[in-house]
Amino acid sequence: MQPSYVRDMTVGLFVVVGLAALAYLSIQVGGVSYKGPGGLTVYATFDEIGDLKERAAVQIAGVKVGEVKSVRLDESMRARILLDLDPSLRLDSETTASIQTAGLLGAKFVALEPGGSDDMLASGDEISLTNSAVSLEALIGKFVNNSGI
Repeated sequence: MQPSYVRDMTVGLFVVVGLAALAYLSIQVGGVSYKGPGGLTVYATFDEIGDLKERAAVQIAGVKVGEVKSVRLDESMRARILLDLDPSLRLDSETTASIQTAGLLGAKFVALEPGGSDDMLASGDEISLTNSAVSLEALIGKFVNNSGI
């Protein structure tokens, strides 16, 4: 027969491991991450962002290179997005930012397409070439109104 302290230690260890696993899964699902001190932060202004949220992915050629840090309205009532990007990126001043959808009804993300300029963006600069999100409701409305239904 085992002494009760061995059984108590085993149960206690099992509970601690279970709680640690639960905490790890909660953090992973919640999307909390620490990438170290700041990266390359640039701004982009859009007329329409759809359902773009903070912490949405920023991608170049399908590879995640950063995330949306904040979504705010500027003084002209347009959406001003702060992008936190990988500090090793070298984006030129002709880089284009567009809001796209992952799949037909998936989450929105920002897609960057580098241009061909020799001038590089620095932290705090603005991406001036932007393409706003396409509203599925607006497209359906145009189709219905133009088809004569």
